[in-house]
Amino acid sequence: MSKHYDVVVLGAGIGALSAAALLARRSWRVLVLGQGYRPPVYTYEGYTLARRSFTLLANSSPAWGRILVELAQSQTFKRRTVPLDPMLQILQPNRRLDMPPDTELFAHEIDREFPEVRRVVDELYTELARTNAAADAAFERDVVWPPGTFWERRETSRVAGTLPHLRDESRDFLAEFPRDHDYRTLVEVPARFASDLAAELPPFALARLHGAWTRGIVRLARGEAELDEFLLERVRAHGGDARMNERATAVSLRYGHVSGVRVEGEEDDTGVQFIVTDMPARALIDLAPDYKVSRRALEALPRMAAVHQRFVVTLAVRDEGIPAPLATESFLLPATKRRGPMVHLQSFPGATFVPGTTLLVAEALLGEGSPLELGEARAAVLETLEHFLPFVERHYVVVDSPHDGLPLWDYRSGKRVRVDRARLRGGGASVEPEAMIPRWRIEPRSFDGLAGEPIRMPLSGAFGVGRTILPALGQEGELLAAWGAARMITRTDRRKEKMRRDMWTKVELG
Repeated sequence: MSKHYDVVVLGAGIGALSAAALLARRSWRVLVLGQGYRPPVYTYEGYTLARRSFTLLANSSPAWGRILVELAQSQTFKRRTVPLDPMLQILQPNRRLDMPPDTELFAHEIDREFPEVRRVVDELYTELARTNAAADAAFERDVVWPPGTFWERRETSRVAGTLPHLRDESRDFLAEFPRDHDYRTLVEVPARFASDLAAELPPFALARLHGAWTRGIVRLARGEAELDEFLLERVRAHGGDARMNERATAVSLRYGHVSGVRVEGEEDDTGVQFIVTDMPARALIDLAPDYKVSRRALEALPRMAAVHQRFVVTLAVRDEGIPAPLATESFLLPATKRRGPMVHLQSFPGATFVPGTTLLVAEALLGEGSPLELGEARAAVLETLEHFLPFVERHYVVVDSPHDGLPLWDYRSGKRVRVDRARLRGGGASVEPEAMIPRWRIEPRSFDGLAGEPIRMPLSGAFGVGRTILPALGQEGELLAAWGAARMITRTDRRKEKMRRDMWTKVELG
């Protein structure tokens, strides 16, 4: 092998890139391969469009705070962010609820839209605040989530014992609300979109995800692309290498432990000591055809199915078609499914980079109790959008979805013109339908319903940090897994572990 790295990271999710940055900071030689990575945006004749939605929900998480502190980037990153006010907006038939950061203003919103349940709402947020404060204290601790070994289980279980409602699956935060009350949907739907678990959320996860939306949302000027660049800068600054357009096509092993990866287009393997990936375990096993995985190891993995898919429609709309009160982050909740699916809508004025236009990114969950076929999904999402934003259809400029394989719709002439996808290739779009991000049904789940696959994968020396590890916690779950994987790898080298302890002492003293 002509080249060798300590760690190869396969993937470009927030967990994978965070683990890469941490390990590079800890003096491990790191290579990041994008493994099919596609930039968050593409272009069409000057218009910038989005291929997926992105909200930095983990910004308030101690897991993200610890990573920034270790990277010595807390203040630098904070300067990149802009707080959202309102943090979130809920649109229901005949209702509009803004969630501002100011608690008094939020109380006025509840009095205006939900006066009949004001007392119940106050009690709900008191309990959510208590639960999230305990979770913040727990996630500050340097333990492995989810634990694997006996000692990890002992250590993490001691911390998990401080978490309210983690082991009380019967607890219903919304029990005091009438069964069909609109506020139930208001709490549950944003949490569902934030989670990677395609099942009813455990009470603790519901509290954590609703808290992620309502404890201070921020945005980056260039969204996901800026976050990716920030983390990759940290990898390169500490001597790592990143090739986002390349992928590993095979994994080689020696005595059952990962020893190399074959980069697409290269003849020789690249030597490696550890692999970190955001792929599911079985996808990684498929890259090692010579590895004879034991029946016991396979049976230890949970059964997984991608039962929900995140379908995105991206639109360039003239500014006059956007209602002035529309928030950056909103949820459109139709009264019945006949009016289309529930939609997570993001609004970014000027983000198309064409003056006078706004970028809208509309996300729906296909498969969530909906019979919608992929070819019908774009029209169904637009139906929901047009129901809540009157006359917006008169101001469409460009409408597309990277997922359905249909032509792009160009409205600049005053009528819909279908543009063949082959013409979009120059702007970074794919001719073929692009894969959607899945939400997983995982059986059996572990660690009180929060966890799916273990961080340690069946291939010795391989670690998972993707959406399948702690799917119930969404982004925060990926960051917790990234911290856990980096901790395990660091502890295999006593010299680097001592360097890390010394570094933390200096950070604390500073």
